[in-house]
Amino acid sequence: MAEVLLFHHVQGLTSGVRDFAEPLRQAGHTVHTPDLFDGRVFDTIDEGLAHVREIGFGEVIERGRRAAEGLPDELVYAGFSLGVLPAQMLTQTRPGARGALLFHSCVPTSEFGGAWPVGVPVQIHGMDADPFFVDEGDIDAARALVASTKDAELFLYPGNGHLFADNSLPDYDESAATLLTERALGLLEAVR
Repeated sequence: MAEVLLFHHVQGLTSGVRDFAEPLRQAGHTVHTPDLFDGRVFDTIDEGLAHVREIGFGEVIERGRRAAEGLPDELVYAGFSLGVLPAQMLTQTRPGARGALLFHSCVPTSEFGGAWPVGVPVQIHGMDADPFFVDEGDIDAARALVASTKDAELFLYPGNGHLFADNSLPDYDESAATLLTERALGLLEAVR
């Protein structure tokens, strides 16, 4: 079975992020859900962003790197929105990555040193009218990654919600989240 390091989004390690990990565990995978915010959870994206600006995006990425210390090299890295930053960084820079699951976000591979690692599958999931994913360039980075990487897939879901896979937040979309989870389980099964 696969071992997954799953990073939370800008609102923190919500019950919805923890809930998302459960079907992966029930399928036999090991899932780690580190808390990059030391227990803080925010009611809104804006409040979470204010906190990230205080500590710095670089610090969030560094906390993600530290969360991987002591874990096996052969991990699947996953992240919700902000959590994509450490997940993508570790996939591209830490030897041994088995795969990546990028939910609600994607950054250009050049942010972390260039090309995607050969033979490492990646799935990117976002809504087709999500202003964060579409208007801020994430969809363009996702399309570029898919165009340059054999094992990359982009899944677009109808709607404008951002954190649609977190069942504790208003943007939650059960049908899209269910399909996202099924697809993520497919990747985990393929790399186990």
